[in-house]
Amino acid sequence: MKCPLCENMDDKVIESRQNISGTSIRRRRECSSCGYRFTSYEKVEEIPLMVVKKDNTRQPFDIKKLERGIQRAVEKRPISQMMVDSMLHDIEDEANLKGKSSHEINSIELGEMVMTKIFNLDKVAYVRFASVYRHFENVEEFVNIIDTLKS
Repeated sequence: MKCPLCENMDDKVIESRQNISGTSIRRRRECSSCGYRFTSYEKVEEIPLMVVKKDNTRQPFDIKKLERGIQRAVEKRPISQMMVDSMLHDIEDEANLKGKSSHEINSIELGEMVMTKIFNLDKVAYVRFASVYRHFENVEEFVNIIDTLKS
């Protein structure tokens, strides 16, 4: 770090503290040349998880986008916001684990994760989500998935 007073590059760290969320580190420093004390902040930089779409384009993982889709599926169902939040956190954790080495996850794999979580939560919400996710185009597709649920 460069001393703000004498612009010397030689300093020593007196104290370091991490913020509560763990995203930055505050360091108290002392210039070796003039003795001036100053504070520096270091941010932890993470590589974002990317979602690989069907056409091989990549988008940053967006938990809000997932939440909007899930909210539409569970609308007017007996599902609390706390249940949705819990599901979203589970999906986010699972997606980060699966994409840990490459920082990427396939959109199909992500969609199937959501489908599994919604299936375990509410069957009507599952049918709603599946109809959009799998692009249902006729009544037979709805009937097929409902028949699958019955058995």
